[in-house]
Amino acid sequence: MRQTVHVPLGARAYDVEIGPGLIEDAGAFIAPLLTRPRVTVLTDETVASLHLERLRAGLAQQGIAMQALALPPGEGTKGWPQFTRAVEWLLDQRVERRDIVIALGGGVIGDLAGFAAAVLRRGVRFVQIPTSLLAQVDSSVGGKTGINATHGKNLIGAFHQPSLVLADTDVLDTLPPRDLLAGYGEVVKYGLLGDAEFFDWLEGNGPALAVGDAAARVEAVTRSVQMKADIVARDETEQGERALLNLGHTFCHALEAATGYSGRLLHGEGVAIGCALAFDLSARLGLCPQEDPSRVRAHLREMDMKTDLADIAGDLPDADGLLALMAQDKKVMDGQVRFVLARGIGSAFVTSDVPPDAVRDLLAEALAAR
Repeated sequence: MRQTVHVPLGARAYDVEIGPGLIEDAGAFIAPLLTRPRVTVLTDETVASLHLERLRAGLAQQGIAMQALALPPGEGTKGWPQFTRAVEWLLDQRVERRDIVIALGGGVIGDLAGFAAAVLRRGVRFVQIPTSLLAQVDSSVGGKTGINATHGKNLIGAFHQPSLVLADTDVLDTLPPRDLLAGYGEVVKYGLLGDAEFFDWLEGNGPALAVGDAAARVEAVTRSVQMKADIVARDETEQGERALLNLGHTFCHALEAATGYSGRLLHGEGVAIGCALAFDLSARLGLCPQEDPSRVRAHLREMDMKTDLADIAGDLPDADGLLALMAQDKKVMDGQVRFVLARGIGSAFVTSDVPPDAVRDLLAEALAAR
């Protein structure tokens, strides 16, 4: 059932291994990368309690020693204080440039550990072992690393590709249902942005994936990763096509900022709402068929996911306030907010040519429906 997706980036190429039991076999995959039999692991306390000893045992099979630091779970970890703690700990462990740092966790740990590896001794290698669906299909692949700033999300970071990604689909069984579905928001994104056939497949197989169908999970992760790998290979540092991967994210990042990067809205939930809003906006501008936004929402609702601003608990800023948060997005160019819009399901494109009033009206109506 295991699959391999190759990310072809010349001297920095690497494989993404996908399937069950990869943590138990981690030593066999990581040993060839090592010049000495030791690794350091950055994880969080929740993941450590579930998976760290399995990883230790998998590495020990190949005689690899492991030291680990478990950081607090949650988006709040992805800032200067815990980043500084992680880097100082890695230095205490005498990590050398030829060593391997392992990121064992979801997107927060993967982003933070990858950034730590990028700046430590001007760059050490790292391996991603993503433990959430969101991290397996998105953040662990492509080399984007970083932390959040008071001004916004992911504003401090670097492009630093991993040497290997081990996406063990068994760990998805340990995710709370809400976290699994949040990750599914990123899976749906891939179908919506560039693969209508994949979206069709998700409409038929998404419910089975959600309740534990192992083969469906491997297939969904593999197809998502393959699409991302293809795009990253063509546009590694997001000069053009890679921006398509931000479908739903301009809305999402504003909503995350508005909710204080808290448990009120998980990233993948924001992506799902953002994708629905992007299709609403596309239909309003006459770019895609009017029935497409309804089809997107119908599938998200069938998956029991958040689809609208009304699904976010608590207060939100008004439309102008949300627009102001969008203007802080790191993808703003020359003061223009860039949107990923769609000509249809599976056909997205990037544009800055969006009338602000159209966005304001869309947000105002969505807020009024709360």
